[in-house]
Amino acid sequence: MGAMARPAAGHSGGAIRSDTIKAYVETIFYIRFEEGRVRPGRLADWMGVRAPTVTATLHRLERDGWVLIAQDRSVSLTDRGEELAESIVRTHRLLERWLTDALGFDWAVADEEAQLLAPAVSDRVADRIDQLLGGPSTCPHGNLIPGRSRPYGELVPLSELSPGVTAVVRRISEVAEHDAPDLLRELESYELMTGARVTVATASPSVQAIPVQVAGSTRPLGTKVASLIWVEVVDDDAEVPQE
Repeated sequence: MGAMARPAAGHSGGAIRSDTIKAYVETIFYIRFEEGRVRPGRLADWMGVRAPTVTATLHRLERDGWVLIAQDRSVSLTDRGEELAESIVRTHRLLERWLTDALGFDWAVADEEAQLLAPAVSDRVADRIDQLLGGPSTCPHGNLIPGRSRPYGELVPLSELSPGVTAVVRRISEVAEHDAPDLLRELESYELMTGARVTVATASPSVQAIPVQVAGSTRPLGTKVASLIWVEVVDDDAEVPQE
């Protein structure tokens, strides 16, 4: 996912603009999946909006039936909000897949272009893209398209992979895509993309990075970055299925 558009503030107590509703429910969807509990402060950080604005908007979204606010101030989506969020995320991820698979864009450019195109794409067009692509399970970054079954098994962060164990990159966290958009280009230059086979070498105690072996080279990755790359442990000789 690319950097989301900053939502319009709207007028206190009035109707909420549709783009604001979409921005909030989509962001809540991503944060919940990646981090669990959704807090107003994290929403403010993610969306680049002042905390008081987020608080006021959340109360209006709750009033209109899109979200629920718990006593501890954590936020969740109602059934209505969940349905809208899944539709938005599905369209975005299908566009990313179409831009890479059909048009040949790299996964970083596809992420940026999908963010621009998604607001103008109807469910009908998304359905046709889905059909033309043969019903893909994930976006190019390995994140599941809503309504699809996981095409991989149990995943662990690359940062927790034991030295010498072989694994396959399956998913890049939405947090990584959002908080460090240039990371996608860096990972591509390292050939650390979904489907890549990796192992972790034993690091020197003096080195503040994880040495990751991929495509015949050893690449040092910071622990934070490695924690946002999810891998599936496989046998050394196992064939890597295509997603």
